[in-house]
Amino acid sequence: MMIRRLSVLTALVAVLFAAGCARNADSDSPAAPPPTAAPTEESGQPSAPAGQTITGTVTAGVEPNCILLSGGGTDYLLIVKDPALLDQLKIGEQATVVGQAEPGQMSTCQQGTPFTVTSVRPN
Repeated sequence: MMIRRLSVLTALVAVLFAAGCARNADSDSPAAPPPTAAPTEESGQPSAPAGQTITGTVTAGVEPNCILLSGGGTDYLLIVKDPALLDQLKIGEQATVVGQAEPGQMSTCQQGTPFTVTSVRPN
């Protein structure tokens, strides 16, 4: 009987110890600040974020359907969601694109820094 009680007590202590070790790592971090509203223009509409402008040569990537813009020693993987903009990018030609670099974005192209394009100006 004494051995059974000792086994139950040992199991209970082990469970409590494991529960204490499994604490959420985020519980020690301070609370995240509340989200802020996007800046608005006088019309009350959110203002468009100031984009980055990059000029370079449009090149084909090593993977199918991958387009890069090479300029200034850096290759940018162009993420173009608008087919009309995509039609303006010709392999081998110079172009200026406006958009936003997304270095953390995943891609199957395996080349360059992903860059989401919002407008294209052929040179």
